[in-house]
Amino acid sequence: MPRRVAMLSVHTSPLDPPGGGDAGGMNVYIVETAKRLADAGVLVEIFTRATSSDLPPTVQMHPGVVVRHVIAGPFEGLGKSDLPAQLCAFTAAVLRAEAFQDPGYYDLIHSHYWLSGQVGWLAKERWRVPLVHTAHTLGKVKNMALADGDAPEPLSRIVGEEQVIAEADRLVASTDDEADQLVRLYGADPRIVDTVPPGVDLDSFTPGSLASARGRLGLDREDLVLLFVGRIQPLKAPDVLLRAAARLRDSAPDLAERIRLVIVGAPSGTGLAEPKWLEALAADVGLMDVVTFVPPTPRDELVELYRAADLTVVPSYNESFGLVALESQSCGIPVVAAAVGGLPTAVADGFSGTLVEGHDPGDWAQAIAALLRNPQRRDLYARRARLHARSFSWERTTTGLLAAYRSALESDREPERRGA
Repeated sequence: MPRRVAMLSVHTSPLDPPGGGDAGGMNVYIVETAKRLADAGVLVEIFTRATSSDLPPTVQMHPGVVVRHVIAGPFEGLGKSDLPAQLCAFTAAVLRAEAFQDPGYYDLIHSHYWLSGQVGWLAKERWRVPLVHTAHTLGKVKNMALADGDAPEPLSRIVGEEQVIAEADRLVASTDDEADQLVRLYGADPRIVDTVPPGVDLDSFTPGSLASARGRLGLDREDLVLLFVGRIQPLKAPDVLLRAAARLRDSAPDLAERIRLVIVGAPSGTGLAEPKWLEALAADVGLMDVVTFVPPTPRDELVELYRAADLTVVPSYNESFGLVALESQSCGIPVVAAAVGGLPTAVADGFSGTLVEGHDPGDWAQAIAALLRNPQRRDLYARRARLHARSFSWERTTTGLLAAYRSALESDREPERRGA
């Protein structure tokens, strides 16, 4: 087992709350696994880009977990697409941090997302330690399932991913589907690919009182509440939920008067070009009187939002896994999700939720209405949702990561054993 891991997260800080900008499920993944790695005796240092001059050089996020803020480029106003030009500066800072320590200070590097993989590739050559890489999302996969009007991932990202995948000592995929994509689309060696599903904090995301949660949010007990949680961008498809709700208003008058939408998140990615695009759409389809927009919230408040919902809707065009779906089910709330990426793993179709093929608002309206009109089935799914979520925990994820780390370290020692 490694003594100390250098974890790389170039484009987003684990200290940023998920749901806006570039902060999402990857932030949660890094935070939860780093804490549990530290609890298991592995010291973790997370390198991320400083986005403010007020940030201290280091922050202890958890006993045994330190976040290092790296100065690379301007502090503010730097989008993800601008970061490749700052990788040299980021890498220099990472290498400099290690240079001030005793030789062999880091036993292993774990990079998250392809930008971090580029840094990890150079660091592993310098430090002579193995590189474990988690892609989280893949450019080729995203380009195969673009939302209408969304911009494709650039060739520079595709090439960068190919380079990292070719150089990593171990690749961690969230699902078997992603593992297959790494091999089939990127030519990864299947022998170095480990499938380690993400988890959910089962102690924090728990069922609770619907009446109490709705009372805090000003929602009526008889409302039918549809919840969306995620970054506001075409990829996450919150517009599909709005259009489906508009269809329900016209086709299901028995439900229309009771439906309320709660959308939690902030603009991100291509959604930043028109920050108010979702509010404008809500006005266009006549739903402003039933939609509540909520900015990204702390965990305890997010739990209350899940508990207040009848259904959580995850209509994304692509999800490497879908942590929102797991968090909702852990709170006992069924999910209606797109049958894409890792969501068929995160949601048990016909058991704890419903999967929808495609993104036609009519199909989504039909799937949502079927559950809203059948409270018995919805209650059955709610009871099963927590049971399904219990199959996924961050402890299980961390155990899988430690196994991948051990495999990487063993492989790294093989040339030495052969006398190389």
